[in-house]
Amino acid sequence: MFSIISFVGFTLLVAVIAWYATRKTDEKSADGYFLGGRSLTAGVIAGSLLLTNLSTEQIVGLNGSAYKDGLSVMAWETLAAIAMVVTAIFLLPRYLKGGLTTIPQFLADRFDTTTKTITSGLFLTGYVVVLLPVILYSGSVAISGMFNVPELLGVSETSALVICIWGIGLIGSVYAVFGGLKAVVVSDSINAIGLMIGGLLIPVFGLMAIGDGSVFNGMETLMSTNPERFDSTGNHGQEVPFATIFTGMMLVQLFYWGTNQQIIQRALGAKNLAEGQKGLLLASFLKILGPLILVLPGMIAYHYFDGGLASSDLAYPELVRAVLPDYLVGFFAAVLFGAILSSFNSVLNSSVTLFGIDIYKQHINKEATETTVVKYGKIFGICLALAAMFIAPMIANAGSLFNYLQEINGIYSIPILTIIVVGYVTKRVPAIAAKIGIFSGSILYIFSQFWLKGHFVDKALAAAKSSGVTDEAALKLVEADAYPHFLHVMAVLFIVNILIMLTIGKIMPRKEPFELEYTEQVSIVPYKYVKQVGITVCVIVISIYVYFAK
Repeated sequence: MFSIISFVGFTLLVAVIAWYATRKTDEKSADGYFLGGRSLTAGVIAGSLLLTNLSTEQIVGLNGSAYKDGLSVMAWETLAAIAMVVTAIFLLPRYLKGGLTTIPQFLADRFDTTTKTITSGLFLTGYVVVLLPVILYSGSVAISGMFNVPELLGVSETSALVICIWGIGLIGSVYAVFGGLKAVVVSDSINAIGLMIGGLLIPVFGLMAIGDGSVFNGMETLMSTNPERFDSTGNHGQEVPFATIFTGMMLVQLFYWGTNQQIIQRALGAKNLAEGQKGLLLASFLKILGPLILVLPGMIAYHYFDGGLASSDLAYPELVRAVLPDYLVGFFAAVLFGAILSSFNSVLNSSVTLFGIDIYKQHINKEATETTVVKYGKIFGICLALAAMFIAPMIANAGSLFNYLQEINGIYSIPILTIIVVGYVTKRVPAIAAKIGIFSGSILYIFSQFWLKGHFVDKALAAAKSSGVTDEAALKLVEADAYPHFLHVMAVLFIVNILIMLTIGKIMPRKEPFELEYTEQVSIVPYKYVKQVGITVCVIVISIYVYFAK
């Protein structure tokens, strides 16, 4: 009972503070609703960036990967810091100079309106089919498990899952659809503090559990028992081979932190360029600490359960249940619930923004006032949330959540990143090249990962079995060797897409070179130490890899 009371109390506290902080914001204007009135400061931006990214698909999924593969999966976290530095120095100044509300807006200026609409459609499709359902499903699994909802309500596990999905979805929709971006980022910032505290408690209690009450003894035991699992470069057959760091991994990070609407919208709402850059750099420093929350617990769980869990995605919830004192369960569940809501409402708010600005205003009602755009954006958000709630239970058999999410995202992430990069670094590549780049990138990736890969893997497994290989681990190695890793495929297709676009630009260039115009909506005077701080972040990340390389 105490756990439930503390859970409800902390959740209500966050809601009240978010309402109080946003009560005077003009939510009827486009800037007020979609960008928090372009008034966000560094601390709020950093907190919201982290909480938008950090949810149960990250906490459960990445710790599950660490349970399987060890320290090498930290690439998903540490390399994000470098991507944020690149965004702060190179991309954000261009975004704010252009006065963007959405990333596809730049594509309308650089190429044409059709390119913008196609890109917005890709974002929205990815959000509703993949990202929102995964967030709802993984969050519901965690909350249902922590409170034992089936027993509490006397229902089946499936029914409990559906109840939690709809509960999270409805509450998250209230924040995102009716509160606007400022309500989202304020609640994110409060939950960020709680999640950093609560998230660090899990490895602390976990290390104490395996170290006879001592964190340092626990760490020594963990490292001495399985030293090979602390190799930053990994080894054969892992989810994140070391070589992918130099190919598709950085491309995925650059897309996510530099061009993904749900993330970059926080920085687009900055009161000026300096605050936006400081927010990104602060978040990059904090991201370096991410493995303590997202990787270390999974490695502790491997030791604690002797690698005997039925599924790697059970590593984190089972460790929490095993080591966290009862009096902290309610607080931690509330913090985790906040992280779930954060990711859900952030994606939903970005979806509302994309639809309202890039589709409704552009194609449905060009004469619509800002109030009307916001109104119909909210209606679309409600429909999107309902669709995600219906789709979420179908994710149950998707396998490794985190890997599934990253691989599916490749359908739209690399094509979008390609046309944005080419759009900024060239001046005469025409709109037709962007359209071809989007469709060729998506179609080639789908063909590669969902047809060609299966063909090669099936042949390799059949050959291995016919030669007498029966061990499951050996078969997995054969499967891993049968086809290039999806991150390598992304890198190859990124280069192919760029070559296609540049070739078209050579054959049929724009008549007039593109010039980015300054809209003067906010000051674009940069943070004076942005390069020095950015270099420091990159050096720290590289040093971590060198230190743990074996």
